Amino acid sequence: MNHLGDALRAWRDRLDPAVVGLPRLSQRRVAGLRRGELAQLAGISVEYVVRLEQGRAATPSAQVCSALARALQLSDDEQAHLLRLAGHAADPARIPRLVPASVHRIMEQLAASPVAVYDATWQLVHWNALFAATFGDPTRRGTEDRNALIAHFESGSARIRQTPEERDAFEQSLVSDLRATTSRYPDDPDVAAVVARLNRSPRFRELWALGSVEGHHGANKIALHPEVGEIPLDTSVLTTQGTNLRLVVHTPRPGTDARSKLDLLAAIGIQEMAARST
Repeated sequence: MNHLGDALRAWRDRLDPAVVGLPRLSQRRVAGLRRGELAQLAGISVEYVVRLEQGRAATPSAQVCSALARALQLSDDEQAHLLRLAGHAADPARIPRLVPASVHRIMEQLAASPVAVYDATWQLVHWNALFAATFGDPTRRGTEDRNALIAHFESGSARIRQTPEERDAFEQSLVSDLRATTSRYPDDPDVAAVVARLNRSPRFRELWALGSVEGHHGANKIALHPEVGEIPLDTSVLTTQGTNLRLVVHTPRPGTDARSKLDLLAAIGIQEMAARST
């Protein structure tokens, strides 16, 4: 039986096109989405959708499954079911990195704030447009350099300023959080690799030797933007249940001009202001 194809057809048939911004046409022969509409929403070819539904395609990647889940507006349980049908059962010994559909929806509602998602080693796995505009486009850095701990202890996070007290608390909290991750995922080689690389830093070794264990829940910082200047931010960290993903939300600090500066960045995106003015 083609369980994957059956599930995709059922989910496609139940989704009202109006919910995803598509017009209801009088000549529509199906109540739900057409295959071409699903393909467009998921960013894949309609031919691939046909092959998946007919059981003639190779196992779709986890990235394609994630795109299909967002297009079909699946719940987290349904997205997990889709991944299992596609042969991507989660390995409890490895750190989860797939961003659930519910987190994507939360991020859409928080578009007015810089928001990012990190895994349990503080590897950046997803971000919104305002995060890239505020802190710099993550795609311009290598994958390993998108780890918050590595970026901080190796390069000093040039786009962020903190007082010595804030920086000290930030470092201790992140390192203590990473130590907790080592006991949750003792057999994940990525955890060992991150710790090994961080051990090159004397400051990390000093904090690691303390043996502290606690979660990282937030920080105060000033984002240093080359065009709009200083943006004072309060940072809150929300850990997702069952995945240990960290949803990091940066909000404008009360009593400052951070809100107006974030609104400006939201308007211009990651483009240079000078280029926009010519």
